Amino acid sequence: MATLKDIAQRAGVTATTVSRVINNRGYISEGTRKKVYAAMEEMHYQPNELARAFSKQYTNTIGLIVPHISHPFFIKVISNLESSAAEKGFKLLLCNSKEQPEKEQDYLDMCISNRVAGIVLCSKYVQTREFRKMNIPVVNLERGGDDDTISVQCDNYQGGKLAAEHLIECGCKNLLHFGGVAGKDMPADRRADGFSDVCKKAGIPYRILVSDRLQYGSMHYEDFIRRALQEFPDVDGIFASSDLIASQVIQVGAQMGKRVPEDIQLIGFDDVMISTVTTPQITTIHQPVEEMTELCVEYIAKSLKNESVPQKIVLPVRLVQRGTTVLK
Repeated sequence: MATLKDIAQRAGVTATTVSRVINNRGYISEGTRKKVYAAMEEMHYQPNELARAFSKQYTNTIGLIVPHISHPFFIKVISNLESSAAEKGFKLLLCNSKEQPEKEQDYLDMCISNRVAGIVLCSKYVQTREFRKMNIPVVNLERGGDDDTISVQCDNYQGGKLAAEHLIECGCKNLLHFGGVAGKDMPADRRADGFSDVCKKAGIPYRILVSDRLQYGSMHYEDFIRRALQEFPDVDGIFASSDLIASQVIQVGAQMGKRVPEDIQLIGFDDVMISTVTTPQITTIHQPVEEMTELCVEYIAKSLKNESVPQKIVLPVRLVQRGTTVLK
């Protein structure tokens, strides 16, 4: 069985450096980190996670609690967070709460018992005070922060403004926004605020509709969209709060004889893969998920070293124009 000294010799570094890489302590250049990981893989070296957990009071594992593991946005979050965590020497413990408070509590207990190094919350109901009692760093990702926990968000208000401004530039006169979920207060709700402020200033008629928990949970918005288009047949511009909803607007519109972008111009939000596989491809607001997940891991790593981190950071978004909008 390979030892630290064996790994150090293969990587051309000291055993102390190997230990620092494994335990994610101190500054290590990316080149050195990669050499150590490569040597570990070549020699099939597996660190003793349990022994390390007791010596450090935590494992090199980050817990992630998401409400929907199959939602396109959270798929992107999971993939990017896993990559960001791996680059810093962390593994990912994935928890899918399915919007059930009791499951979230179970996952909270599991994270604590597994001595996670930190946790990223994308879920609504988890109470972070339990983590603070255990000195576990918590980062809220696109989730309303509480007390002194860290929060990483995109500029949702700016996204709503960009969407409304672009639809107006495209000549739309009657706008509709498919917004958040009734009864849920999340940072994403600020998209509706930015959208409405632009419409009011421009004197453009607009409507904001929110879905219910059943639609959010099932990810099927077709009936919701169909009722809206039937009730408001004059709508010629739609801003959907996700690319998932926007893709279903294209489908329902086609069934009702409403073409995109000829009859209805459309903008989504998130810039996930689904926005590029529809016909036409979806104009959307790009959410910087890769940068956001990198910051989540960075802040957890810094918190473990008692380094200061900002309580809240908001990253800018940008419009990506594709085939569902046409400038006049």
